[in-house]
Amino acid sequence: MALPNKVKKLLSDAEQLTDYRDCSHYFYKWLQNEFSKQPVGNLINARAEFIDRLLIKLFHVYDLAHEPDLALIAVGGYGRGELHPYSDIDFLLLVTEQPSEAICEKIGQFVTMLWDLNLEIGHSVRTIEQAIEQKREDVTFATSLLESRLLFGNHIEYEKLKAHILDTPIWHSDEFFLAKVNEQQLRHKKCHGTAYNLEPNIKENPGGLRDLQTIIWVAKKHFRAETLQELISHGYLTHEEYQELLECLENLWNIRFALHLAAGRSENRLLFDHQPLAADLLGFGSDGKASVERMMKRLFRIMSRVRELNQMLLSYFEQSILPESNEQAVVELDRNFERAGHQIKVKNPSVFFRREQLFVLFEHIADNPEITHIYPSTIRTIRQVRRRLLGDLQDYAACREAFLRLIKHPNGMGRAFTLMHKHGMLAAYLPQWRNIFGQMQFDLFHAYTVDEHTHKLINNIYQYFDKTNVNEFPICCEIVTRMDKPELLYLAGIFHDIAKGRGGDHSELGAVDAIAFAKLHRFSTSDGKLIAWLVSNHLLMSVTAQRKDINDPDVIKDFATRVKTERQLDYLYCLTVADIRATNDNLWNDWKNTLLRELYLHTQRALRLGLENPMDQRDQIRDKKHQAKQRLINNGYIEEQIDLIWSRFKANYFTAFSEQQLSWHTEHLLNCDDLSQPSVAVSNTAMHGGTQVFVYSPYSGALFARLVSVIGSKKAQIQHAQVLTTRDGYVLFSFVVLEVSGDPIASAQAQSIKRGLDQALADPKKKIRFKKNRSQRFKDFNIKPKIILRPHPRKDRSLIEIQAVDIPGLLTKIAEVFQAHLLHIHAARITTVGERAEDFFVVSNNEYQALTDEEQAKIHQALRKKLNAETE
Repeated sequence: MALPNKVKKLLSDAEQLTDYRDCSHYFYKWLQNEFSKQPVGNLINARAEFIDRLLIKLFHVYDLAHEPDLALIAVGGYGRGELHPYSDIDFLLLVTEQPSEAICEKIGQFVTMLWDLNLEIGHSVRTIEQAIEQKREDVTFATSLLESRLLFGNHIEYEKLKAHILDTPIWHSDEFFLAKVNEQQLRHKKCHGTAYNLEPNIKENPGGLRDLQTIIWVAKKHFRAETLQELISHGYLTHEEYQELLECLENLWNIRFALHLAAGRSENRLLFDHQPLAADLLGFGSDGKASVERMMKRLFRIMSRVRELNQMLLSYFEQSILPESNEQAVVELDRNFERAGHQIKVKNPSVFFRREQLFVLFEHIADNPEITHIYPSTIRTIRQVRRRLLGDLQDYAACREAFLRLIKHPNGMGRAFTLMHKHGMLAAYLPQWRNIFGQMQFDLFHAYTVDEHTHKLINNIYQYFDKTNVNEFPICCEIVTRMDKPELLYLAGIFHDIAKGRGGDHSELGAVDAIAFAKLHRFSTSDGKLIAWLVSNHLLMSVTAQRKDINDPDVIKDFATRVKTERQLDYLYCLTVADIRATNDNLWNDWKNTLLRELYLHTQRALRLGLENPMDQRDQIRDKKHQAKQRLINNGYIEEQIDLIWSRFKANYFTAFSEQQLSWHTEHLLNCDDLSQPSVAVSNTAMHGGTQVFVYSPYSGALFARLVSVIGSKKAQIQHAQVLTTRDGYVLFSFVVLEVSGDPIASAQAQSIKRGLDQALADPKKKIRFKKNRSQRFKDFNIKPKIILRPHPRKDRSLIEIQAVDIPGLLTKIAEVFQAHLLHIHAARITTVGERAEDFFVVSNNEYQALTDEEQAKIHQALRKKLNAETE
């Protein structure tokens, strides 16, 4: 695409910095206006041409064009003639010898002018010897030289350099190939091995532009190919695959171009805040989430195709470039399949006319741990079969039998399942899986698309069966050893989120799908009901553990009543742990682990006692006291002193805490010089999954707000809070706090929190300051605080539930409203899920009664006003 004549004239006539800026501004406006009218390839070539003309003119302006020993060379993407609106401009100034001071000054002026024009440039000045030496040490630099292009200057020196790039022994084809494969593996690892991040990197993610460029780089180095099309003549690509790669490349270019325009800068990550505008620019519409979903599904499908083609082609290249790879032993697996090294290969592609053989292939992978990949020609065959399918593979009885054999296989849901997902076999088998492929999740805690989240969940369950993971999953690893039908757990995992994106309750819709699947695959009625129950209730345990007081016998009884049997509890616990861990790499921590474990053990005990014979609260208190007292006596404390401390506490204190917490609190109070004064204890080590903070003080309605302010100002996250009063007018605060990373508080930070709390108790008027660092990405979710007031089981209490973005100081703002309305806080459950806070408070009014309708209305209005102001 030729540049518009006006751009050429503006550039030709430019003399001052403002002239060049005006020309650039006009050109960028032209790019934006043309994006919806022309193929994107024309536009990225046009920007490269514009930069060519600009650099060459400035080369003349600063009298560098007359230096005979100097060559201006475009490298990297710019060398390919591909520049997106804000892509970096990489060039090499090649010199025959170290330049003089006068030339260095001219080069400095040239580069400074480019910076003044707000261009992102990457430049270097090197002799041929220096360039070759860096090429020897740096494969990235060697790669950029492969795509070099002479813009102006000494063509003889440039041709010498180009000859060295291809013909010298530096970076032989085999070394270059291995280096690029290793580079790609490291790049994929940084992206957690998946293309399906909700904010994908268009260049770096698996299936992104770099995967396409890796194919081109290897082809250039080994085959001297200048285009992908030349790989057809070399026998590595079919015409259909070549067209597919071109289509994928153009689509990725379109999305990256739109991303640059939306961000207004060089940006490769398709962040949430750029997705709506990018979708609109690409023609997917401007209807918010719906248009973003359409764009992202397209992107994830493209990345999946690119990744598969990349793997296939690199495997073919390996066979040509590394001859020893062809010398691997071939082992026959059956009459249709064989193993070549670490790859499985179909002997005759026509075997897949019997569709069940597709799953037999994956059965062999499950049978043979040494198989890690699928042979490239077999990948090609699978792709062809996929395209020719006229229905769902589950429609074939033989496929259903093979699929069931696979999910019941001890290794079937490991690498075999991963490869099924990667090569589209799950989507070909289950029509519902096709719907969740690339399905976005618009919240603040999921990091992956629905299908990739589910894939990770299945992988987590598979880890339970590996004895080396017993320290990480002690209860789960023990449960699965006695689990009679693990395949039911796997199927519940597959279906737990399969109805997302359809509207309605995805748990209930997924349960309906699970029942239909069970009937089609001839599961017993009881097995089908268990799968459906798990799908319908897959959030139950997580919600109960994180939102309710699991030390309350009534909570345990209600939960146990819904779970009904110990078998269902076992399945639900294993599913819940796998689900949370698959949601977000930063979401799981010891605190959540502890909550779920304690809920599991409490419920297991309740079920074993029998729901008709729940443990009496007095018996529970008696047991806890006995165990806590024994700990204290063993540490040298006197029983009479312990009883004296405990006589001040109400029964609810002993139900709220474990025997470990009871002994820790009591030991602290026994060591206090004056129990009439406030005191603070912060645990040196993690207890119940987090750092414990215990505050004992005379009662004050403003105290809760001050305490949470101090903890928040120390960049610690409160996970749980308990507020209890004593018989003699004192108040006990218990907090579980974590680092932002989810780890227990480091010892130095713990001491800082203690000092801050001591100061807050000693000087109630001292102001506590917060740094406001709210991320801009929050605005894209448009999450307004949700405030719900409802009755509490106790008639003199009310429950307030608040869901909001977890901004710094959020809990302090809530506490300030409570303080202004003279509310008494009796308990608080603080839950942070990703970047969303879900907080629950048990409160009463100033007369220690439940809130009246009028009080509820006033508090609701005050909270909404306060929190909306903070999150805007």
